[in-house]
Parts: sequence; structure tokens; C-alpha cells
Amino acid sequence: MTTSLTPLRERTLLWLLALTQFTVIMDFMVMMPLGPQIMHAFAITPAAFATAVSAYSLCSGLSGLLAATYIDRFDRRRLLQVAYALFALSNLACAVATNFHLLLAARAFAGLTGGVLGSIVMAIVSDVIPAARRGAATGVIMTAFSIAAIAGVPAGVLLGAHYGWSAPFVLLMVLSVAIWVAGSRVVPSLTAHLGQRTPLAHVLPNLWRLLTLPRHLKAFALTFTMMAGHMLVIPFIAPMLVGNHGIAPQQLSWLYMAGGAATLVSSRAVGRLADRYGKRRVFRVMALVSLVPVLFVTHLPTLPFLALVAFFALFMISMSGRMVPMQALLTTIPEPARRGAFLSANSAVQALGTGIGAWLGGQWLTNGVHGAIIGFGQNGWIAAALTCVAVLWVSRVRGASEDVPNDVAVSASAVPAAATAAAAAAKS
Repeated sequence: MTTSLTPLRERTLLWLLALTQFTVIMDFMVMMPLGPQIMHAFAITPAAFATAVSAYSLCSGLSGLLAATYIDRFDRRRLLQVAYALFALSNLACAVATNFHLLLAARAFAGLTGGVLGSIVMAIVSDVIPAARRGAATGVIMTAFSIAAIAGVPAGVLLGAHYGWSAPFVLLMVLSVAIWVAGSRVVPSLTAHLGQRTPLAHVLPNLWRLLTLPRHLKAFALTFTMMAGHMLVIPFIAPMLVGNHGIAPQQLSWLYMAGGAATLVSSRAVGRLADRYGKRRVFRVMALVSLVPVLFVTHLPTLPFLALVAFFALFMISMSGRMVPMQALLTTIPEPARRGAFLSANSAVQALGTGIGAWLGGQWLTNGVHGAIIGFGQNGWIAAALTCVAVLWVSRVRGASEDVPNDVAVSASAVPAAATAAAAAAKS
């Protein structure tokens, strides 16, 4: 069931949610280009830096998993406001960290507070946007990645270069407060899902069924595989460019700006293609296309800076292009009554894949002479292999409307009688 909004209100809401995602993504992404400065400031190794990245992701996964027990029990608007206020506080904690251990704790707090926001955003999208237009809507939300890359990360890099690594987190706190105020006016109250609310005594058994339903497990496997491969490469590009190719930290902003500008257009275009030609087909094409830039960046030769900027734009298009159809596909997996819980659990799996991928990637890298990163090529081959596995696996990922018998059986055991009757009527 979706909530009807006027076209203008719908567009405003989508862009407000995209800005919310922008701050969450920037909070995570800005750590990567700040890697050289953070490693220098705290005198830590690539493995320790990867631990800081993975701490956010693993705590984000824990938060998302716990959220699966309550996300469908509250008004989406109220839950968004509470989670986002805590997220703003987490950025303040990051900004005032005075040593690596405090930074590590602050990143864990940021993961706990920000981990549920992506699920809430996608649940709101699913509540207000019909399935036929959800790919395009997901493309709008995914432009948050582009905005973070084209504006947020470059601004963070420049602030970090001039005022210290903590300055970007101060900026994030200020932006979060402004977006929170705007969201209190734009986001509607969404309570239609509360009519099928599960009694508290059934929450944990239902969560177990949610996590172990074969249709969901296949979707979780796809998410984990893609994110682990993603994070074997992404966090270490900036340290590699600085340490191996002599790129100045402030120059990194041009790379992210070029990539963000390219994906600002491509994300929405890929979303429309996914609606037109099918989410699985577009995912396969974009995933296979991404193999070339992944292997190239992990075996990067010496290039002129302008050529590097152009390549980075293509790299970002390919990496974000495979995520848009995958995210749109994942919104079709659960039945509407459990969509929020499923998306929370999937966000937890996504964060788990992100954290494990980043941590393993850091363990396999070492510092060479003058801070050079050694072993990055191995990360690229493993990431490419995981992408190929995902291309083969996606055909097994089926939505609720494609798997009616199993869906009815699970609904009969997991939701109240009214939901069971609806499922039986759909079957007949």
C-alpha cells in the first residue's frame, strides 16, 4: 500500500530524503580521502585505518539488525527524526576526538546512529512510490552518492587540508541540523503499515523467520557479496594515490568532484533503464562493465592528472551504476507488511559486507617506502571475482510477487490472520 502525494510534494520529499542520505554517505565516504591525513595524524597503519572504517560499518550493521525488530512499529517520520538527531550528535563526537581510540569509539557511535537511516529512507520511498516507478525514485535517492562525491567529499577534503581532519565532521553536524529542520516540515506522517503490526512477543521469532526465509537469504547473499567486493577497493584508493602516485591530498577533491558530476546524471539514467529493461538485466550489464575500471584502478599506471580525473569519473559511474538496479530489485523482495524490517536487515548485511571487506582489504595491504601502498592489485582481483559471483547469483534473487507460494506460507505463519487471508486471496 502506498501513500498518495502530489507530484510536487513527492519530488520535494525524494530530494529531502536524498539529502538525508547525502549526509550519511558523506560521513562514511569522507573518511576515505582523509585516510592519509588520519594515518599521519595518529601514526597508524593501513590496517588500523581499515579498522576505523570497518568499526563504522559493523556497528551500522548491528544497528540495522536491531532496527528490524522495531522499524515497522513506529511512524516512519518520527523514527527518522529521532535517528537523524542522534546521527548529528555522532558527528560532533567524531569532530572532538583527540586520539585514535576516541575516534574509533566515535566512528562506532556514528555507525550505530546512522545505520538505520538508510532503511528508514528506503521504507519511506517504498511507502509513497508505486513499484512501477520505484527504480526511478531509487535513482533519485542514489544521487545522494553523487552529491556526496561532487560536493560533500571535495568540500570535506579541502576543509581537512586547511583546518584539520576533524573539520568535515563539524560541517556534517551543521548540515544535519539544517536537513532535520527541513524534514520536520516535508516528511509526512506514515502509519499505514501499523495496521499489520506484530505483537512484541512475536518480534524475535518473526525476525528469525525474516532472516532465514530462502528468498531473503538469497537477497542478503547478493548484498554481502557486492559490498565486500566494493570495499576491498574503495577505502584504499586515496591512500594509494597519495602514497604511490604523489597526488596531493587537496587534489583528491577534483577526482571526487568529477566522479560525482558524472554519476549525478548516470544514477537517474540507470534507474530509468532498470524500470524499462528489468532490474536484473541492467545490474548484470553494469556489474560486468565495472570489472574493467576495478582492475585498472588496482593496477594503476602513472597517468597525467587530467587523465586520472577522466578515469575516475568512469570508475564512479560503473560502481554506482551497479548499485542502483540492485537497490531497486531489493525493494521488491519482501511483502509490504515486512518491507521496513527486511530493508533494515538488508542494511545490516550491507554494513557487515562493507566492514568485513574494508577490514580484510586493510589486512592484505602493507606500507612500502615513503608511505606507498603494497598489495592493492590482489584486492582488485578478489573484488572482480566477487562481482562475477554476484552476476551469476542475481538470477536466484526473486521478489515476493515472483514467489507467491512460499510468500503465502511464510505470511501464514508470521503475520496476523488478516494478512493470511489477504495472501490466500492473492493466491486464488
